[in-house]
Amino acid sequence: MTSSSMNMMGRVVFYEDRNFQGRSYECSSDCADMSSYLSRCHSCRVERGCFMVYDRTNFMGNQYFLKRGEYSDYQSMMGMSDCIRSCRMIPMHRGSYRMRIYERENFGGQMHELMEDCDNVMDRYRMSNCMSCHVMDGHWLMYEQPQYRGRMMYMRPGEYRNFSNMGMSGMRWMSMRRIRDDYY
Repeated sequence: MTSSSMNMMGRVVFYEDRNFQGRSYECSSDCADMSSYLSRCHSCRVERGCFMVYDRTNFMGNQYFLKRGEYSDYQSMMGMSDCIRSCRMIPMHRGSYRMRIYERENFGGQMHELMEDCDNVMDRYRMSNCMSCHVMDGHWLMYEQPQYRGRMMYMRPGEYRNFSNMGMSGMRWMSMRRIRDDYY
């Protein structure tokens, strides 16, 4: 591995307690269950890259996006009700971004193609719901409220026919943002 590709890899250090105290676990890839490394996790430092963290094992539950920086007590910062149980590294993407969003499950109803961030699906497309999508290029975050607020979901390239099958039933996705390389 070259030194330039090593610099592109993400690295995060998780700590059991707030303010970077207690036992720590360094991670530079996906981790489906952190319980074998730490009994709990309440703070972290993202040294390189971007990560999605989850409050349940196996990349389930509420999701939170972390870019390079320090998170001394992210429970209070993000309103997390529990500690981090799993994490996923988001690979850097250089190139175009393209995603199709659909009003209904299984790519039904209105369809719109995004290549840029969309701060309000309702205002821009008169679309009251987004229930499936196809990510062709890039990595995206979808938010339940306009202006990139509320709960979020990480979308990597692939087809997503039904968000409720992903544990997101009853949620409406109202804004989308690209995970750009300047976050790294």
